[in-house]
Amino acid sequence: MGTTGEVVLTDLVFPEGPVWCADGTVVFTSVPEGALYRLHPGPGRAERIASVGGGANAAAPASDGGFVVTQNGGIDFTKAQVFKEPPPYHPATPGLQRVLPDGTAHYLCDTGFLAPNDLVTAADGTLYFTDPPHHPPPPEPLGRVHALHRDGTTSVIASGFHYCNGIALEPDGTIVVVEGKGLMRVHLDGTTEWVTEVVGQGGDGFCLDVEGNFYVAATRDHGIRVVSPGGKDLDFFPIPDPPDGFGIVTNCCFGGDDGRTLFATDGIPGWLVAWEHMPVPGREVHPWPVP
Repeated sequence: MGTTGEVVLTDLVFPEGPVWCADGTVVFTSVPEGALYRLHPGPGRAERIASVGGGANAAAPASDGGFVVTQNGGIDFTKAQVFKEPPPYHPATPGLQRVLPDGTAHYLCDTGFLAPNDLVTAADGTLYFTDPPHHPPPPEPLGRVHALHRDGTTSVIASGFHYCNGIALEPDGTIVVVEGKGLMRVHLDGTTEWVTEVVGQGGDGFCLDVEGNFYVAATRDHGIRVVSPGGKDLDFFPIPDPPDGFGIVTNCCFGGDDGRTLFATDGIPGWLVAWEHMPVPGREVHPWPVP
């Protein structure tokens, strides 16, 4: 088993979507607050840098220092049964939002989406994002994976997912998503294949190291599970036990000056956690090229 992570920030409201930035900070979302926060190095200090409304699910860096955000439309946490006192529900239009470096936000696309969840930019500038139904998902498989192309248009890459969640790219550019409790490869012709059908009790967001291994935010396992490209369970990095014994890990990313610090957002109890000196650095994250 890997080392236990260090809690570097507390008192967050269901954080998600961490991303390492070129200025040496970590930006993450607060889903219920519809906001982006930036963690500065040193003593735990975070500042709100943008408000997008609704449910800010995940963020990806843009080439001008801003971000692209998956707006899930807002989550009614009274139905999720994960909070003793659920945060307010602020519905919004689902879609992709653009956050400028000054913190102002607008929609890139806002028509025909369910609840956009996670996103990743390919080397050619195409942005891929998952679009599951709202949680809990209905019996019929409605989830989709979309592409935002360089010309601003969107298209459906694949459909028929029960609940496609986190998304990332393998070294060869293959799309991988969390689907149900497992990891699934998604090819550009719409076909899919399992990496593994089960990752612990299930995962949310994930990232990759330079060797192509998957680091999956294992929600109810309360830690990060490491899975090989072949689907083998390699390691587990736990998060300290929460005060009341209940935790939900939402997402993770690599960062640090040498790319060897793993960060995770712990939605409940509301922590940002870090593991320094990981044995393998994370893969390069491509910024979305601003038109």
